[in-house]
Amino acid sequence: MDNFDYDLQSVQETRNLARQAKLAQTQLGKFNCEQIDKIIRSMVKAAEENAVSLASLAVEETGFGKIEDKTFKNRFASTELYEFIKPMQTIGVIKEDKVNKVMEIAEPVGVLMGIIPSTNPTSTAIYNAIIAIKSRNGIVFSPHPSALKCTLQAARLMNDAAVAAGAPANIIGCISKPSMNATNELMKCDEVAMIIATGGSAMVKAAYSAGKPALGVGPGNVPAYIERTANISQAVKNIITSKTFDNGTICASEQSVIVEECIRDQVVEEFKRLGGYFMTPAETSQVAQKLFVRGHAMNAKMVGRSAKFIADNAGITIPAGTKVLLGEQQGVGEGYPLSYEKLTTVLAFYTVKDWEEACDLCIKLLHNGGVGHSLSIHTETPAMAMKFSEKPVFRILVNTPSTHGGVGLSTGLAPAFTLGCGTWGGSATSDNVTPLHLINIKRVAYGIKDCTENTTPSHSACEAQSSSSSSISEDQIMNVVNEVISLLKKRGDK
Repeated sequence: MDNFDYDLQSVQETRNLARQAKLAQTQLGKFNCEQIDKIIRSMVKAAEENAVSLASLAVEETGFGKIEDKTFKNRFASTELYEFIKPMQTIGVIKEDKVNKVMEIAEPVGVLMGIIPSTNPTSTAIYNAIIAIKSRNGIVFSPHPSALKCTLQAARLMNDAAVAAGAPANIIGCISKPSMNATNELMKCDEVAMIIATGGSAMVKAAYSAGKPALGVGPGNVPAYIERTANISQAVKNIITSKTFDNGTICASEQSVIVEECIRDQVVEEFKRLGGYFMTPAETSQVAQKLFVRGHAMNAKMVGRSAKFIADNAGITIPAGTKVLLGEQQGVGEGYPLSYEKLTTVLAFYTVKDWEEACDLCIKLLHNGGVGHSLSIHTETPAMAMKFSEKPVFRILVNTPSTHGGVGLSTGLAPAFTLGCGTWGGSATSDNVTPLHLINIKRVAYGIKDCTENTTPSHSACEAQSSSSSSISEDQIMNVVNEVISLLKKRGDK
């Protein structure tokens, strides 16, 4: 099959999927809470039962990450997510203000388009499908070509489980012949009401330019600041736990470690003790050359890889058991390659004099590809955490692994794999996306103030008043003048 025929079939498939999802969603929009909950429980069960096989398929197809961690993500995107969203009111009357007599009623958005990244291809599909159904929406996925099989399998499992529990057929669809033309077609087709874009910045920008409401996620370039009062052993343990989780494929993972001079030696020793390898400048350069292509774009072959895999490919020798590679950097931007996002087991390492220098450095790093996303700080001084809450991000994660904290695993944030970056990061939301972002709210509002007796005087009434006030007789005018003259004479006598 030539490219022309493939593109035609790809676009036609996309149109069919959108139409089918729209028909299904029209029916799903009439379902009640009990029906929706039954469907979601069936989807969660299917995700749990297939968590390992989906994870294995994802690692086999993409080469990214670890089977055990992808298994955990699949369960987190289903079971943990369900416990969080179960009490959410997304159907019918969701709020009633009896004092002001306003009633809020939830309505579905319609058909969603879900753009799925290759780094989290099955967990993101599971998560998007469940939050879509919770809010009575249909969804059609556009998978990354390098993760087609596993995303398609996750989507089919979710759809089959939903239909088995009573959902209309084709409520969850997935493009099986991915292409840029198909993705663009799905973005712009009339049936799609909203886009959820989880992926690279180029794809997110494309989603926002499609002329539809969109929830996009920009890149993360998370700085991790270890402040002088931090519990150093716990801070380093948290960072390594986070950065090695699925080999750093989650955008909330740490990208740079920032330490103060007074604790530098302790931090370095703790990293070495727990499996960190500090590269020489030459080794750092060799690794950086392997990590990036076309400037600062991540080399797909290095995404989500172990420290050993990266070291072997870069031609450097590291100790057995090394978990993360660290390279010292003296600046941010051009000439300092590790200052950019690295979705793998490599960290930049910076030394600063004090918290104020750390503050400036964090801002530079965030503006180097992660503004709006997340920042990690390790400190035993609450006031210091509040100082860093002023930084241009919407998740300030304190004393926790950044990966786990950002997605709501180790924090009280909403469990999510779509992490909004707010207007600073070009996103329509700064939240962890939940079903509440996927509903419309209509309001029934009763009159509580009588406006019929308290109206502004009309133009004609004002004119009448003006006319009346100007009709003063000559005698009245002369009397006023004589009174003024008499008053002035009396003052003169005095």
